[in-house]
Amino acid sequence: MGSRTDHVEGDTALPAEVDLVVIGGGVIGCSAALWAAERGHRVALVEKGRIAGEQSSRNWGWVRRMGRDPAEYPLGIASLSIWDGLRERIGAETGFRRTGVVYTAATDREMAWLDRIEGDAERFQLGARRLSRADLDARFPGHNLGVRAGILTEDDGRAEPTRAVPALAEGARRAGATVLTNCAVRGVETSAGRVTAVITERGRIGCEAAILSGGAWSRLFAGNLGIDLPQLRVRGSVLRTDPVEGGPPHAVGTGRFGLRPRLDGGYTIAKRGRSPVQVTPDAFRLIRQFLPGLARNSGELSLTLDRSAWDGIVTPRRWAEDAETPFERCRVLDPEPQRGMLDRALRDVRQAFPVFERATVAERWGGIIDVTPDGVPIIDRAEALPGLVIATGFSGHGFGIGPAAGQLAAELAVGGATLVDPAPFRLDRFGAGHTRRTAA
Repeated sequence: MGSRTDHVEGDTALPAEVDLVVIGGGVIGCSAALWAAERGHRVALVEKGRIAGEQSSRNWGWVRRMGRDPAEYPLGIASLSIWDGLRERIGAETGFRRTGVVYTAATDREMAWLDRIEGDAERFQLGARRLSRADLDARFPGHNLGVRAGILTEDDGRAEPTRAVPALAEGARRAGATVLTNCAVRGVETSAGRVTAVITERGRIGCEAAILSGGAWSRLFAGNLGIDLPQLRVRGSVLRTDPVEGGPPHAVGTGRFGLRPRLDGGYTIAKRGRSPVQVTPDAFRLIRQFLPGLARNSGELSLTLDRSAWDGIVTPRRWAEDAETPFERCRVLDPEPQRGMLDRALRDVRQAFPVFERATVAERWGGIIDVTPDGVPIIDRAEALPGLVIATGFSGHGFGIGPAAGQLAAELAVGGATLVDPAPFRLDRFGAGHTRRTAA
């Protein structure tokens, strides 16, 4: 079972017609629904299970600009500004605090990465500060990090995923959106080649546009529409501790672990280094697109064989709009956490910060991350199906940039200016044919 998430009760009435349907109640979908509803658009936010039931509540909770792919920096900068005013905007606690993010480096490779992100920080004016070993000693008294240097962005921060995403959904509802839970979208209806409605398990909702923000399910949904979406799944594992006094005030990322302070006084902890890519039939279908990234990040990615391989074989890839879909058979992806990986992460944290010797584990959970071949999200209009916007593949970076990414998706859906240039997030960057619609 995933980390405990604030409950959002779905509305009972299905609207006959709206301007925009948002498919998926994670951070991207909720942010898109909030922005569009606040601007007077009629919005339906439709979630097959519960709001923030999957990766949007299972992530680390970092809100950072530093250490991203250059394409993501504008979204990170815009999102940090949105996070700043979000609590007042929606009238609810999100857990957002600007408590700073520190990355450290121990190896030559990590030092080179530190040099790169320091250059990025200067380019994007992030106010990053290089930390010597003496600086680290002063900032983390009694630490045993065993690193050569670090870098700090004091304005970056963190938030509470289990509170923030449900709060976004409730904010969207107060702004006029309909929020539907346990209501899977089965497909879309078109007229003259353009989206005119979505078909849910509870009935039809007429609309002028739709956003697909289905996280790890997006490839399957898009495939039923004949859209080839290059996306694989990575399995993540996270734990949280009970309150720890005297722990690090910042979120910290080393070559071995990542941690962040929580609003309740505890810490969220995960293993950094090698992320397990699930071996599924899609992994073989997409090997050409993903092979360069797998080779480039061979030290950070590994392959794992679990029940997802069988699930991928038996899950239907095509279905009719009046038939039960895979989204109704599995409302929430809830993988078991990898206990050995989490035990190693906690050991590494205790070695680096002796204050954690007294820490007790309150909860462990697993999650499924949607990844693209280059690790950069897709936020784009589907050229083959006008009226549909795809926002997926956030590759483990989505929570922090979620507010701006959701707004960008909504802006693309309703038309008009966008807060950042959407060009780096185009689907067709992966090669010809990925926006071609084929017969379903």
